[in-house]
Amino acid sequence: MKEIVIGRNEVNQRIDKFLKKYLPKASLSFLYKMLRKKNIKVNNGKVEPQYILKAGDSIQLYFSEDTILNFQEEKKIYDVDMEFHILYEDQSILLVNKPAGLLVHEDAKESKNTLVNQVIKYLYDKMEYDPTHEKTFVPASINRIDRNTSGIVIFGKNYESVQNLNEMMRQKDAVRKYYRTIVKGSMTKPQELSGFLWKDEKLNLVKVVERHRTGAKEIRTRLKPIKSNGSFSLLEVEIITGRSHQIRLHLSSIGHPIIGDAKYGDPKINKGFRDKYNLNNQLLHAYRIVFEKAVGTMQYLQGREFVCPLPEIFHQIEKDLF
Repeated sequence: MKEIVIGRNEVNQRIDKFLKKYLPKASLSFLYKMLRKKNIKVNNGKVEPQYILKAGDSIQLYFSEDTILNFQEEKKIYDVDMEFHILYEDQSILLVNKPAGLLVHEDAKESKNTLVNQVIKYLYDKMEYDPTHEKTFVPASINRIDRNTSGIVIFGKNYESVQNLNEMMRQKDAVRKYYRTIVKGSMTKPQELSGFLWKDEKLNLVKVVERHRTGAKEIRTRLKPIKSNGSFSLLEVEIITGRSHQIRLHLSSIGHPIIGDAKYGDPKINKGFRDKYNLNNQLLHAYRIVFEKAVGTMQYLQGREFVCPLPEIFHQIEKDLF
């Protein structure tokens, strides 16, 4: 029999969710069956799958050690270099400046050198995270930016902070996210864009459309021009909704593609900046986060603002253009 005592990083979640994280190779149907048959108990009693775990709860697993090991996955600490810079850190959260070119999460081509793995290694080296002691929790990113976008990424360092930050992200205007970008063309007046992202399955292409279609997702983007030279404009962009590639697609759809955007940009303009500045990514930087509202253990963040310095190449191009 294996006994697990619930600590701060396991509380306030359903037991079936906890068990699926603790024994990821076990099917949910198997775990439900074990709960029904009392092969899994809480505080020596039977509980339903929706039971919410509390600090100090004791889970009894009436499995052999081999069975438990077969259902678990090894948590790896990758030996990766730290490419990010720390903007702010306390006992609950970590705000970092991600460089362009670094994935936040792994994909089919890269599973090792990601921002998440770099942050986990950093916290492991500081002895703030140890996978051999944590039952299910892994430090997690709260927001996500594209590989070739630079700027602020927020991490929760414990389960409660991850829960609260995710709740804040879901609330309208609780966390306001601002970007800086340089785009093709002249823009002199603020505007708010709305529309829908829709994937054309025949062309395997995502488009911005004005009216809702089946499978489409609403997008809203606020634009505030800062400088323009007639040919290019420096913008502050606030995302109201947070869809993948939202800013890049929205700006491209109105004839103002981002400089350096290989997927949605102007190939001729991109080539000019690549030749002159060796620019290999879109000039899009997540530069400011404002916590308008905060909940739970994150209430100390309410009213706080964090700003992320622009990359040197962004500074240089801005200086030369404007």
